[in-house]
Amino acid sequence: MLFALLLSTVNFAQNSSEAKSLLDDVSAKVKSYENISIDFKYVLNNSEENISQETRGDVVMQDEKYVLNILGINRIYDGKTLYSISPEDEEVTISSENIEDENTITPSKMLSFYENGYNYNMDIIQNVNGRKIQYVKLIPIDSNSEIKHVLLGIDIITKHIYNLIEIGSNDTKTTLTVNSFKTNEPLSKTLFTFDESKYKDYYINKID
Repeated sequence: MLFALLLSTVNFAQNSSEAKSLLDDVSAKVKSYENISIDFKYVLNNSEENISQETRGDVVMQDEKYVLNILGINRIYDGKTLYSISPEDEEVTISSENIEDENTITPSKMLSFYENGYNYNMDIIQNVNGRKIQYVKLIPIDSNSEIKHVLLGIDIITKHIYNLIEIGSNDTKTTLTVNSFKTNEPLSKTLFTFDESKYKDYYINKID
């Protein structure tokens, strides 16, 4: 019994070490790019609340800056300030990014959020259209986290993230699947700059 327990502990440590090594490879690969452009599918399901939502989005990231389009909202983050533009409401909300829930995985965190605050272990391997996807299970260290666990699917060959499956404490399941992953694209110098002159007729909502 003791031997089995010790063996289990060794296997767990090895499993955790392998997961960390893979995540480190992913992080190093991401940081080697000047910029990243991603088209993705976003699916949210909560059976208890009978909520099911599917949409597509795209994001361009460079360092901490990003431009994100999803659910009809265009978000521009210039590294200090977040501009959320809603054409439907003709409104622009200006705020610091830290007003977001600390549990929210923002675009700039999406490819590196796992570096802090999680324990992780290797999970299953799946074959997706000929690609080997290794899943890593991440469990928040904070027991009060609104996230129960995250499954991060990683392409073993490219070391790119294929998808991210987040299970909330209320069993809400959010899945983000990468449809296309492009790097080092030529970007406009003003891509991450908010031009207020384009939104003269919009209501500007500034949050301190």
